[in-house]
Amino acid sequence: MSEETADEARGTHFALDRHLLRRRFDRAAASCDSVDLLTREVARRMDERLDYIRVAPRRILDLGCGTGADLPRLAERFPDATVIAADFSAAMLARAGARLRPTRSGGLLRRLLGAPSALPHVAADAGALPIARASLGLVWSNLMLPALDDPLPTFREIHRVLEVGGLLMFSTLGPDTLRELRAALPDRRGERVHRFIDMHDIGDALVQAGFADPVMDMEIITLTYPDLDTLLQDLRRSGGANAAIARPRGLSGRGEWAEARATYERLRQDGRLPATFELIQGHAWKAPPKTTDDGRSIIRFQPRTPAR
Repeated sequence: MSEETADEARGTHFALDRHLLRRRFDRAAASCDSVDLLTREVARRMDERLDYIRVAPRRILDLGCGTGADLPRLAERFPDATVIAADFSAAMLARAGARLRPTRSGGLLRRLLGAPSALPHVAADAGALPIARASLGLVWSNLMLPALDDPLPTFREIHRVLEVGGLLMFSTLGPDTLRELRAALPDRRGERVHRFIDMHDIGDALVQAGFADPVMDMEIITLTYPDLDTLLQDLRRSGGANAAIARPRGLSGRGEWAEARATYERLRQDGRLPATFELIQGHAWKAPPKTTDDGRSIIRFQPRTPAR
């Protein structure tokens, strides 16, 4: 069974409009920080996981850095490392590049990054990184994976740029994310709500890309909103609105929207509407290769311990 056929059998194969995604994230660069409550909470939880992982990277990549809100956290935890920001949105990256510029008052980040240099940053698609093979000790990716319709090419590229023993630390969203909105907007005319990849398929892709010992866990986070319009506005301001190629074209009728609002309204509790987010966190290591680039097996010989 081919990879594409296997994806379809699992029900995970879908396609995103990458050009539309880039335009939306470019527009969202000016507004996403005002609606990033979930992203900030996830970053805090990812950082806590690093308390229990022994890693001392010399170079770190924040992949899908957005406006760079995680960069100070990484610079503080790993003061001796070079932190690199990468994003496929030029507008997001411009804000990230300015975030850690030294200030006149100096301080910790000025000493870390040196004056007058700005933070190293690269405009790049996650599946084609302009970074040398085996040059990074840690790749950090906070909620970037939902912008991919297939994580495997990106995982392979991350595996390429990590050094042996390097760590991938990531978070993403699972299929139960926005389940209330999906139920209120049935897909009679196409995919109305973004689809998210299952945790088990993420794990399969990690192993297929060559990562060892992937560890993942899932938990449900519920945010509440005063009304449906506020939820939809937050999705647009974050750049997270639906960009599926199979999305309906054109405007929905008033009757369809009225039906969707009524369906969602039945979920109101204590004056608020719930929105579910299935949070997946994980990490995986780059193990020593078992084969060369041309497919030949690598045999490692251990020195014999002298007899006493």
